Amino acid sequence: MISVALTGNAASGKSTVADLWRRAGVPVVGADDLARQVVEPGTPGLDALVAAFGRDVLADDGSLDRARLRARVLDDDEARRVLEAILHPRIQTARDRWMRARWAEGAPLVVSEIPLLFEIGAEGEFDAVVLVDAPEALRLRRLVERGLSEAEARSLMAAQMDASHKRARADFVIDNAGTREALAREAERVLRTLRDLPERAGPREGWMRLDLHMHTAASFDCLSDPDAVLARALERGMGRIAVTDHNELRAALELHGRHPDLVIPGEEVKTAEGIDVIGLYLREAIPKGTPAAEVCARVREQGGLVYLPHPFARGKGGSGRHAEALADRLDIVEVFNARLHPGHLNEPAETFAERHGLVRAAGSDAHTVGEVAGAWVEVPRHPNEPQALLEALRLARVRGRTTPWAVHLASTWAKVRKRLPGG
Repeated sequence: MISVALTGNAASGKSTVADLWRRAGVPVVGADDLARQVVEPGTPGLDALVAAFGRDVLADDGSLDRARLRARVLDDDEARRVLEAILHPRIQTARDRWMRARWAEGAPLVVSEIPLLFEIGAEGEFDAVVLVDAPEALRLRRLVERGLSEAEARSLMAAQMDASHKRARADFVIDNAGTREALAREAERVLRTLRDLPERAGPREGWMRLDLHMHTAASFDCLSDPDAVLARALERGMGRIAVTDHNELRAALELHGRHPDLVIPGEEVKTAEGIDVIGLYLREAIPKGTPAAEVCARVREQGGLVYLPHPFARGKGGSGRHAEALADRLDIVEVFNARLHPGHLNEPAETFAERHGLVRAAGSDAHTVGEVAGAWVEVPRHPNEPQALLEALRLARVRGRTTPWAVHLASTWAKVRKRLPGG
C-alpha cells in the first residue's frame, strides 16, 4: 500500500484535490475529519481541551465550538502549542487506525490530507508528499471570501510555514493559480504518477520497526524454531523483536544472548485471574498462576516493562474487566494484536491507553513463522533498553492487519503434536 501525504497552506486548493482523488476511487482521510472525531462529546480529547481552555470553548449542546476555540489560539502562540499538543497525538492515533483498516481492505494507494504536515515534522512517514500551492494574494482573497476578516486571514497565513520552504521539501507540487479545470488536470497527472510509485521497503530514515509480541517452540502451542522466527522478522523489515513465550523465558534469553541488539527477552504470563500479562526485559521467569498485580510488581523488580496484551480479548484479556484495576501498574498497552478476532476488539485498547496516558504498542502474536511481522510499531531508533523503548513508543506509529482465522488451527496442531510421543 502506497501512502501519500497531501498538504498545502490555507486556501491553496488541497481540499479540492482531495475531493478529486476521492472521486477517482482513492481512499482519502482529512486531518480536519479526524480532528472532529477526537473531540466529540464524551471523548478524552474534548475533556483535555476543556481542562486547558475552559468550558467557554463548548457550544450550548456540549460540543466543541470550533470558531470560538480558533479565536482563542489565533494570535496566541502558547495557546496554539497547547492545542496542538492535545490534538496532534490523538489525530495520529486515529489516522493509524484508518490506515490499518485500508491496508486490511487491500487498498493500493491511500492519501492523508494534512495541512500542517511540515510544521509537525510528519513528512517522513509517507512514501510521497504532494503540495498544493497558490499565490499568497490569491489565497488571502479566498479566505476573505469564505468569511474571515482580512486581519484574521493574515494571522492564519502567518501561522503557517512559508510555502516556498514547503515546495523545496515536497516530492510533487500542484500549482493552483488558474482555473478549476486546470487544477483537475494537474491533479489527475500527479495521481497517475503516484499509482506507479513503489512502496517504501522499510522504515523511514532514523526509525525502526518492532514486533513486540510473538512465540517460539518454547510455548506450549507453537512449533516455530526461534532462529527461524528471528530470521523471518529481519527479512520482513523488523529491526528488533520481543520473544514472549507462554510462561517460559528460556528461549527468549538464549536468543537475546546471541543477538543482544535484535531481541527483547520477555514472557507472557497466564495470571491467577486467567488473563495474560507480558513482562519485557526479564532476567527470571515468573510462574504461571501468579496474580496479575504481583506479575506487574515482579516485572518492575527486574527493571522490566509491564506490557498488557489484547486487554479486551474474550478470555485471555478478560474482556477488559481487569484492565482498569491494573492501569497504574502498566507501562505499555497493546492496541493492535494481529491474532485477535474479531479485529475490532483492538479498538477499545486505544481508548484505554489514551485515557490513562499509556504508550501504545502492537504485536503479531505469531505462533507460526508465517505470521511474524503481521503487526508492528515504527519508532525512532534507540538502544535495546527498557527506558529507551518506553520513550521511543511515545512516538509510535502502529501498523498491522488481522490474520485469517485459520492461523489458530496451527496452534491447535502444535498442542496436539507436543502431546504425541517424541513431541
